[in-house]
Amino acid sequence: MNGSKVKNIIFITGLKTGVKLLISGIVLLLSSANAMAQGDLLISPLRIIFEGSKKSQEISLANVGKDSATYAVSIKDIRMKEDGTFEEITEPDSGQLFAGPFLRFFPRKVTLAPNESQVVKVQLMKTSQMVPGEYRSHLYFRAVPDERPLGDQSAKKDTGGISIQLKPIFGITIPVIIRNGENTAAVTVSDLSFSMSEDKKVTIGLTFNRTGNMSVYGDLKVNYLSNDGKTTELKLVKGIGVYTPNNIRRFKLEIEPASNINFHKGKLQVVYTLATNDKQAKVVEAALELK
Repeated sequence: MNGSKVKNIIFITGLKTGVKLLISGIVLLLSSANAMAQGDLLISPLRIIFEGSKKSQEISLANVGKDSATYAVSIKDIRMKEDGTFEEITEPDSGQLFAGPFLRFFPRKVTLAPNESQVVKVQLMKTSQMVPGEYRSHLYFRAVPDERPLGDQSAKKDTGGISIQLKPIFGITIPVIIRNGENTAAVTVSDLSFSMSEDKKVTIGLTFNRTGNMSVYGDLKVNYLSNDGKTTELKLVKGIGVYTPNNIRRFKLEIEPASNINFHKGKLQVVYTLATNDKQAKVVEAALELK
C-alpha cells in the first residue's frame, strides 16, 4: 500500500484582528482494497481505470459517523517519487499526462447524514483529443468543516488573547487513470537486499523497474525458501504501483521476527503479481541467497 499523510486543520483566531490560519492535509490512498475509511468517510473503489470502451464509472461514498458531513469533490494532480511517496504538482513531468481535462464528475459536493451513502459519477469527455498513452489525475474528497457563524453566542468574549481550536479535516485522493491505445508496460524486480537488526527485525529492500507507456500495479508476496524445499510466506503487501512517468520505485518493508526461520541460510523470494484484465496473471519473481 502506498503511503498516506494526514494533518489537522488548525483554526487560529485573533479576537481583535480576526486573523484565521488554515493548515490542511491530504490522505493519499492508492490501495488495492475495495474500500477504505478515513475519518467518517467510507469510499469504494479506491482506484478507477478507464480503458477500452468504458466511458462511465461510479464511486460510492458512505458516512459511517454519528454526525452529518459534507465533502467537496475536486481534481488534484500528484507526482509519485522514487521512494513511493507523493506530492501535489501543478505542471506535469516530462512524459506525464493529466486525466483531469478529460473527466466530468458530479455531484461536486455531497452532504451525507449518518449511515447515508451516495454515488459520484465519473465520465470521460473529449476523448477524440487524446494521444496514445496513460493519463492520470486524482479525485480529491475533502471534508468541509462545520464552522460556527460569526454571531454564534457560544463564542468566547474578547479577552485580547488568541483562541486555538483543533479540528481534524480529512481528505482522500483516489487515482483516476485513462488508458488510450496499446499497453506496452512491463516491470522487473532488482536490487533485492536483506538486513536484520539487533532485535531480529528483518528489512527487505528491492527496486521495481518499469518500462513501456503505462503504469504497473499489483501485489507483492515475500517467501522464505528453506534448503529442504519448504516455502513459508512471510508477508503480503497489496496495491503497489509504479506510476508514469517513473521508471523505478524503491521499496522497503519490515518483517516481524520468526522463531522457526533461520535467516542465515536458504533463500528469500519476492513474487510481484500484476493486476491485469487478462485471465492469466502476470508474475515477476526475484530471489536472494541468504548467508
